[in-house]
Amino acid sequence: MTESVATGVSNQSRRVVLASFVGTTIEYYDFFIYGLAAALVFRTQFFPEFSDLSGTLAAMGTFAVGFIARPIGGVVMGHFGDRVGRKTMLVIALMTMGVSTTLVGLLPTYESIGIWAPILLVTLRLIQGLGVGGEWAGAVLMAVENAPANKRAFYGSFPQLGLPAGVFLSQLVFLLLTSAMSPTAFAAWGWRIAFLMSAILIAVGLVIRLRLEESSEFERARSSEEIVKTPLLEVFRSYRAQIIVGSLGSVAAGAFGYLISLFLVQYSVSEMHTSTTTMLWVLTGVSALWVFMTLLGGYFADRVGRRPTFILGAVLAVVWAFPLFALVDTGIVAMIFIGLAGLALANSLMSGPLPALVTGMFPVSCRYSGSVVCYTFGSILGGGITPIVATALFGRYGSSVAISLLIIVIALVSAVPIVVARSKVFRQDGERVTDFVSPE
Repeated sequence: MTESVATGVSNQSRRVVLASFVGTTIEYYDFFIYGLAAALVFRTQFFPEFSDLSGTLAAMGTFAVGFIARPIGGVVMGHFGDRVGRKTMLVIALMTMGVSTTLVGLLPTYESIGIWAPILLVTLRLIQGLGVGGEWAGAVLMAVENAPANKRAFYGSFPQLGLPAGVFLSQLVFLLLTSAMSPTAFAAWGWRIAFLMSAILIAVGLVIRLRLEESSEFERARSSEEIVKTPLLEVFRSYRAQIIVGSLGSVAAGAFGYLISLFLVQYSVSEMHTSTTTMLWVLTGVSALWVFMTLLGGYFADRVGRRPTFILGAVLAVVWAFPLFALVDTGIVAMIFIGLAGLALANSLMSGPLPALVTGMFPVSCRYSGSVVCYTFGSILGGGITPIVATALFGRYGSSVAISLLIIVIALVSAVPIVVARSKVFRQDGERVTDFVSPE
């Protein structure tokens, strides 16, 4: 009897981490293929009546539209995730996210249906953003709440693999497509393959998620009538300190992910004159290594503590900020790889324990809503504002020193609240999350 129960728990846990990984991988795969397509082909396919600059801005504007919808989707899915269940929201998020992404690959162009082409593109991007808004928190909760007590950080690190895995897949797909066909063929129809391929991930993820059981912690909360009527209001009323700490703690993960996958690639190409193809291959290799380093961050956090691991990552980011550009500025491929891998390691030590840290700040009754709020604010500050700030700083000063200082500031913004917060902020899940002693 005991063996069968253990086997059932083990099978459920394996399905949960796989489902979490697939969902967040789709999220970031779509993020990066959309960004690449917007930069390379959307201007000619959907905005041909615009000038080169206006068309490019319009194409990238559709990319930004998804971020507007994310908070709305997050709030709605967080509410129902805390009242109805995590599994239901995960299935809805995957379908919303996946179907809209796939349909982008089937859209007629401006030449075929005129103004309706960009209108439909924006509509699909909005729908996709709604699904993404609730994906991360739901995936993290299913992973953490189904994990053994001594492996919550490790299980929680699997959804974090979506960023490096999404970067890896998107870069690999675009490299293969652009290598296998002419630029004309790629611009005309080849780009669609990248979007249509997401249907494979959707099918795999849907099969896995439909076989999941509801989170055991949520079921216990529901059976004991701990479910609150308005979980989002409960979060803002009773857990304001957790919102601040969790939101700022989430900034670095998105910011460093952007710097690695986009800014440093653009910097190497434009300033060091490294070829685009070479940098895409470098990023593909770093992303593969990044996956394993993120798991290492979660594994390490379960053994020495979530906060110490997070703080170690922040310290590494501060120390690495200037050597990073010293390596990249050599223009030598191996040195560039080491530079990016070092920042990816710092990111992994911070993002690996982050899901267990954030979810542990809130009780089961409002955990989905609380996690969504932290992730949303962190994404806006990290992934949304960092690109603008980094571009503006480099444009103003023309020096990598400004970006190194930005990395240091980001690391401190995320780490200082984690250091100074009282221990009780992190213990809403009833687990001892760290052996780091913070001031009471």
